[in-house]
Amino acid sequence: MSVYVITGVSKGIGISEDQKNLIVGLVRDKAATEKKVTAELGDRPNVHILHADLTNYASLKQAAADTAKIVGERGIDYLVANGAFVPYFDAYGPIGALSDKVEELEAVSSTLLQTNVVGNIHLFHLFLPLVMKGKVKKAITISTGLTDLDLTNDCEVDTGALYAASKAAMNVIVAKFNAQYKKDGVLFMSISPGLVEVGRYADSTPEEIQGLTGFVGKLVTYAPHFKGPITPDESVRHIRSTWEKASIEDGYGGAFVSHLGNKQWV
Repeated sequence: MSVYVITGVSKGIGISEDQKNLIVGLVRDKAATEKKVTAELGDRPNVHILHADLTNYASLKQAAADTAKIVGERGIDYLVANGAFVPYFDAYGPIGALSDKVEELEAVSSTLLQTNVVGNIHLFHLFLPLVMKGKVKKAITISTGLTDLDLTNDCEVDTGALYAASKAAMNVIVAKFNAQYKKDGVLFMSISPGLVEVGRYADSTPEEIQGLTGFVGKLVTYAPHFKGPITPDESVRHIRSTWEKASIEDGYGGAFVSHLGNKQWV
């Protein structure tokens, strides 16, 4: 029996099947998510959906207070920073293609920093007292393999530059939290979910598909066993297995690993 607090839970992370688990999902659109949860899962009294926006400190503070009332003295076992801003702006093309898109580049970069980095810093600050009360004491950030410098350089992955940069910054933040709190028994770590099929490319243009195909081709060169994106359920199974096995004692404090628990990104 564990207590989970997960941001961005509207996109699903599949841990509510065990009725003994208590899940608090933090989302921007509470009504829509509750409707989706009811439609997909039915009535699950162990699932609570709260409003929280990573770009709004007051909403995060209120969510922390509401969560404290729900979990009580049990605290939080797993705090999962899953929510993120994932722009289409630089998803398909190389960084050089952004050279004449000055205003949009600055706007997207600002949103990425505020959401994927600053918002998660606030999240950790506000929810850490509850994590300290929990038995497991783990704070997990969902990152991306695109931040890996060896993968980027060896396979010449020039797409997703701004998004990857925001996640790389968050990986550093995770390490900093680990540096301060590992002595208190709190495990902070980042995990890449792998390349997951979540329907983002359903409405892509021919040019975007061409960029995506080029990226996938590079992944095949990197990992000849690669057969394409995995399903969300498969990704979640691997991620959960990784975070459940990980410990400070085994060197995972502040670490950045794949869904497989190592540096194999796909």
